[in-house]
Amino acid sequence: MLAVFNPTVAKVPEGLKSPEAAGGEGGRRVVDHFAAERKGAVVVGLGLAGTLAYTSENQNPLLPRLFAVADDVFCMFQGHLENLTLLKQQYGLGKIANEVIIVIEAYKTLRDRGPFPASQVLRDLSGKFAFVLFDSSSNSAFIAGDAHESVPFFWGADAEDHLIVSDDIGIIKKGCGKSFAPFPKGCFFTTSGGLKSFEHPLHELKPVPRVDSDGNFCGSDYKVDDKAKKESGIPRVGSAADWSSQF
Repeated sequence: MLAVFNPTVAKVPEGLKSPEAAGGEGGRRVVDHFAAERKGAVVVGLGLAGTLAYTSENQNPLLPRLFAVADDVFCMFQGHLENLTLLKQQYGLGKIANEVIIVIEAYKTLRDRGPFPASQVLRDLSGKFAFVLFDSSSNSAFIAGDAHESVPFFWGADAEDHLIVSDDIGIIKKGCGKSFAPFPKGCFFTTSGGLKSFEHPLHELKPVPRVDSDGNFCGSDYKVDDKAKKESGIPRVGSAADWSSQF
């Protein structure tokens, strides 16, 4: 799967982009490569916001790729949820609901019917997964990967500050040059909230510079800083500061 987002939708985190991004072909061209080189590829244009693309070609049958659209929310999901039955009951969904539908419903719950901490909702997803979600009603993105990096999942920046996300390291390198990294485990990224850890929600994330074999800086990995804590951000009952506004 592949997602390319305009900077107005997904601002590249500090430290992810490096001068080596100029060596990539960029988000626009990499979408064309993806569509041309993969049998049965589906490309979904998001207008000025960006592009989503996916295919069932060469997928791991234990970690299938799924795509769905519901109520102006687009979602690509890869993986498997172990507590599928429990989640269907929790969100009041029918028997035929699959993982990608559950992620969309969980997002809508965060957006519309809080207050629930996003970190807790994501921790409720037990299994191996990574997903990219776009809400066209608010022009916002929501990206997450599980706490164990079970699904190969990468992100990077091109020379025009487009954020590129994919499960294919080859397509990331083609678009971003050396300005890419594995998506941080146990983390999620939102348009207005940036990158956060749902596994360790009270700790800050810090960029750790990466260097190539020649010693050149090529972006950063993001690690949980065990020494730096932050406020939980969960509003008190009756607070006007609805936490879901982060989306």
